[in-house]
Amino acid sequence: MHHTTREGRLAAALVEAADTLTETFDTADYLRRLSDHCVELLSAWTAGVMLIDGGEAVSLAGSSHREAVALDLLAAQHGGGPCLESYGSGRAVAPVSIGVAHAAARWPEFTERALRHGIGATFAVPVRRRDTLLGALNVFVPTPPNGGPDGSRWELVVAQALADAAGLGLQNHRAYAQYRSLAGQLQDALSSRVRIEQAKGMLAERWQVGTDEAFAELRRYARRRRLPLDLVARSVIERGVDDAELRAPLKP
Repeated sequence: MHHTTREGRLAAALVEAADTLTETFDTADYLRRLSDHCVELLSAWTAGVMLIDGGEAVSLAGSSHREAVALDLLAAQHGGGPCLESYGSGRAVAPVSIGVAHAAARWPEFTERALRHGIGATFAVPVRRRDTLLGALNVFVPTPPNGGPDGSRWELVVAQALADAAGLGLQNHRAYAQYRSLAGQLQDALSSRVRIEQAKGMLAERWQVGTDEAFAELRRYARRRRLPLDLVARSVIERGVDDAELRAPLKP
């Protein structure tokens, strides 16, 4: 029954991690929830996510369980740590004792900070979408794993599953945001074109001239005033500029 419950919670967490196609998506909240799931499923002390671009951390997020500790431990990895190592290799950093790593001078600043916080062990897995690495998920536990190899494997499998779901979710949201931005730009361009055509037609009818001549006057006025053509067209439609001003000759 325990395994069924745990597996059910994992399935729910994976579904939530993949559900990012919303306008209200917030990266910080999303990564915090991901870290929370990791803590709850693995009974960890705390957890956090580091998003990396060009070898530099661009975003840090910690679990709401001891969030300040998680953020401090992530920030301490600028000179090296499990997140950067996992990201650099594209592979998991298996559970390692903080005391052993500190004695071996592995990640000195990070391990010193972790000991200060009472962290016994840590491990990390890459956040990725296929061959694209986005960062790493770091888990902190009070004591080194004592469940044997099977226990360690379970922890890594669960953490990697969550990280992979997050990689998919982040990439999907990025594509979604780009498509929405492009759609908005195309809609703006179409609306602008419609306004210009409408203004051109209104002027041609009022002045009893061809639409090409009306458009030439519209464009000439926009250039003379250094205004966007769409803004001038809007003014024509809304009667914000009179004919005399539109057709005024250029000053020498």
